[in-house]
Amino acid sequence: MPPPTPSSLAATSTLPPDWQEKCAKRKQSQLDSIPKEWIIELPPKERLNVMDIPRECGLLSALELEITETTDVQTLLDKLRLGEWSSVQVTTAFYKRAIIAQQLTNCLTEIFVERALSRAKELDDHLARTGTVVGPLHGLPISLKDQFVMKGLETIMGYAKWIGRVAESDCVLVEILNECGAVPFVRTNVPQTLMHGETHNHVFGRTLNPYNLAFTPGGSSGGEGALVAMKGSPLGVGTDIGGSLRIPSAFCGLYTLRPSYARLPYAGAMNALEGQESINSVLGPMTNSISGVKIFTKAILAKEPWRRDPLVLRKPWSESEYQLEAHGGGKQLCFAIMWDNGVVKPHPPLHRAMQMTKRALEAAGHVVIDWEPHRHLEIYKNAARGRETIFAADGGHDYLAECEGAEPLIQSMALLGHPTDADVHESTIPVLEEPLVRKLVGKPYHRSAWELWQLHKEKRDLRKSHLDHWEATVARTGTGRPVDAIISPAVAYTAVPHGHNTDSFYTTLCNALDLTSSMFPVTFVDPQLDDANSPHEFYNHEDEHIYQLYEADKFPGCPVALQLIGGTHEEEAVIRMTEIVAEALSLAAATT
Repeated sequence: MPPPTPSSLAATSTLPPDWQEKCAKRKQSQLDSIPKEWIIELPPKERLNVMDIPRECGLLSALELEITETTDVQTLLDKLRLGEWSSVQVTTAFYKRAIIAQQLTNCLTEIFVERALSRAKELDDHLARTGTVVGPLHGLPISLKDQFVMKGLETIMGYAKWIGRVAESDCVLVEILNECGAVPFVRTNVPQTLMHGETHNHVFGRTLNPYNLAFTPGGSSGGEGALVAMKGSPLGVGTDIGGSLRIPSAFCGLYTLRPSYARLPYAGAMNALEGQESINSVLGPMTNSISGVKIFTKAILAKEPWRRDPLVLRKPWSESEYQLEAHGGGKQLCFAIMWDNGVVKPHPPLHRAMQMTKRALEAAGHVVIDWEPHRHLEIYKNAARGRETIFAADGGHDYLAECEGAEPLIQSMALLGHPTDADVHESTIPVLEEPLVRKLVGKPYHRSAWELWQLHKEKRDLRKSHLDHWEATVARTGTGRPVDAIISPAVAYTAVPHGHNTDSFYTTLCNALDLTSSMFPVTFVDPQLDDANSPHEFYNHEDEHIYQLYEADKFPGCPVALQLIGGTHEEEAVIRMTEIVAEALSLAAATT
C-alpha cells in the first residue's frame, strides 16, 4: 500500500483524545528529574533579561560561579587536567547552572544528573589512579541537541509520537565524545520538525531567549543557544541545515562552526527529512569561546570519524590549513563585507557591527572590500523558498507522517496559547508566517524524482557559478589571491519576538553552496547608536516586513553577531580567520 499523500494526512488524521495528556506527563517527568534543592525563586514576569539570575539566585557557590564563568574552554581543560578542579566539581557546577537556565528559559529535554556525575567520578578516579587524562576533553561537561542519541535515553526530537523511544546504543558522536573524556550531561530542546527558525514543540514547550524572554533564541538549536548563553554549558553541540547553528548563536551571542558536508560524524543521530541528501544537515559546536570551537573540532577529527561513519571524509585536522598557508600565512588577509544580500536588508545593529569589524580588520593591517552578491535569489529559490524547492520536494510528507495520529503539526511559531506560553509577553508587531512548513500543509503537491534531479542539477550549476564569481575577486583584492573570507550577517536582525524569525537566507546560502562558516559576537544593540534607517526601495514583501519590524527601543541589549564564510571544507582556515577577526575586535575595543 503506498504511503498516504500529504493532503490525506492533513485531512484524515485523527488525534488520540489523550495526546495532550501524554505530552504533559512526559514534561512532568522531566520536571521531576530536577533535584528539589536546585529549584530557585523565579524573578517577576516583567523582568525580561535574566542573564544575571545565576549570580543573584544564591544556588551557586563562589567556586561554582568561578567555574561556570570561566568561558575559555582551554582554561577549563587545563584545570581539569592538572586536578585543580575535579570533573565532579565542574559537572555539578554546570549542571546546577543548566537547571537555573531551564527554569528561566525552558531549554532542556533530558536531565540525567546521577548518570553524568557517575561518569565524572570515573574520570576523576582515572586521573587520580594513572596521573593521565582519558582524552583531550577529559572531564568537560558537554550538552547535546536532542538529536544525538544516547543509550538508555529517549530521543524525542520534538515529536509526541517519539515519546518512549529509548535508544539501545550511542550515536557515533557520543561514542567519540566519551572516548575523548567528555561528560555528556544534558540534552536540549528543538522545534517540532526541526525546520523552524525557533524552538517550540508540544512535548517540552517553548524555549525563551535569556537576553529577553519575550524573544526567541532561534532554532532549531535554540535550546543549546539559550543554555550556552546562560553559561549553563561550556560547550554544546547543535546541527545546521539552513542556519540552525548560526541563527541561535547570532541571537544568543555565541561562537559556532558550520562545517561542510561530511566533515564531522552524523551517523546514528536522529534527523528530519531523512533521505534528503542534496543539502545535508551538519553538526557543530556552540560555545562562549573561539577556543572551544577549535578544541572540539580537533578532538573529533583526531578520532578518525571516517572509520565509523562512512559518509565522513578521510580528512584529518590540517595544521598547515589552520596556519593559513593557502591564505598568505594570514599576514594580510582580504575580507569582503556583504552589507546586503540583495534579498533583505539587515537592521541597523547589523550594519554597525559590520562597520566595527571593517575598522578593526583594517587597523590590524588586513584588506576589506565590498562583496558583490551573485545570483542569491536564485540560490534561495532553489533551496528553500516556497514549495517547489529541494527542502519541500516531498510536499511536507515527512512532517505530516511524524505527526500523523499523534499531535497537530505546528504551522507557525507564533504564540499559540500553549500552556508554556503563559509567561511570554505578547508583542504588538503583526506575526509573520514561516514560509516553508505553513505553505506545505494540505498541499497534494510533491516533486517527481526527475523534477528533483533538475533541482539538484540547478544547485550544482549555481555552486559552480558562485565559485567562479569568488575566484574572480582576485582582480580586486590586491593580495594576489581571491577574497579569503566573506563577512556578513547570519540573519537580517538580532533576536526578535516569538513568531517573527522568518529570514534564513544569509545562512541558507552557505548550506546550499556548502561553504564552511562560523559565527562571532561583535556587540549589543544600543538604541542611541542603532536608530532606524530611512525607508528604502524594498526588494520584496519580506524585505518590507523586516524593515517594519525594527524599532530601536524594542531590542536594547540583544547580542549582535556576524558570520564569517570560507570555502568548502575549509574548517581549519575558517576557525583561524575567526580567531583573527575576534582578536582584531578585542584590540579595537581595548583602544577605544
